[in-house]
Amino acid sequence: MGSNQDDRSLVDAAMAAPYLTREQEQDLAERWRNDSDRKARNDIAMAHLRLVVSMAGRFRGFGLPKSDLVQEGYVGLLEAVSRFEPERGVRFSTYATWWIRAAMQDYVLRNWSIVRGGTSSAQKALFFKLRRLRAKIAEQNRSLTSQEIYNEIATRLGVKVGDVQSMDARLSASDSSLHAPVSDEDGASERMDFLVCTAPLPEEQVTVMIDGERMSSRLKIALRRLSPREDRIIRARRLSEEATTLEALGSELGISKERVRQIETRAIEKLRDAMTGGESEIMQRPAGHA
Repeated sequence: MGSNQDDRSLVDAAMAAPYLTREQEQDLAERWRNDSDRKARNDIAMAHLRLVVSMAGRFRGFGLPKSDLVQEGYVGLLEAVSRFEPERGVRFSTYATWWIRAAMQDYVLRNWSIVRGGTSSAQKALFFKLRRLRAKIAEQNRSLTSQEIYNEIATRLGVKVGDVQSMDARLSASDSSLHAPVSDEDGASERMDFLVCTAPLPEEQVTVMIDGERMSSRLKIALRRLSPREDRIIRARRLSEEATTLEALGSELGISKERVRQIETRAIEKLRDAMTGGESEIMQRPAGHA
């Protein structure tokens, strides 16, 4: 739709455009659908652009330029024209309202914050209805606490209470750069400087990795001292994601579960003797239930 001056001219022309009767509206819609008459499409759009301008005012609380909202709404209006089916007997303004609102809502969600919010229908409803619904509930019952209001909003919109609290916090504060100074007095400190990282330091990560490799190497060497049956039991009971039960191993090896327990205990002792540097962490892991 061009520059701001072009926007103003288009809006002025739209406000001066005459309203369409139902018959005129249907005739133009049929000409566009059946004959691809662009003038008919433009006539419908111009006659309803005042609807776009009016709806743009409902989104002024999000701090976005009204001209941009009008442009996005106009795109939704043209989409409505292309999809309108006059034989259904519905007035075009009723049908177009949904498309115009959807286009503006998508624009607001894309541009209101650099942090993208949820895009589900429930999250969209929460984003656009939270302020109004909160004010309405508070007006109806002034004795409610903030938490009780959050609970009521969550119930009405079918979302989690945590989502309501998180969205309310987002709507109450604007985005802030991590490189913004913490205060005017101390311009050298940025918000980024105060972010805490809980991950281990690089040298700690390397130490853990080296210790793990050493332990794995010692364990492989120690396992070679076990008999095939001892090796099978230790791997099934101590070195697998889910420990095999004594009964299952007994059935597999043709021995009793008590005999499996004895072999396991003996094999662990062998491994302890074979490995240097104390008892392996893997040996300290509780075995599965018998």
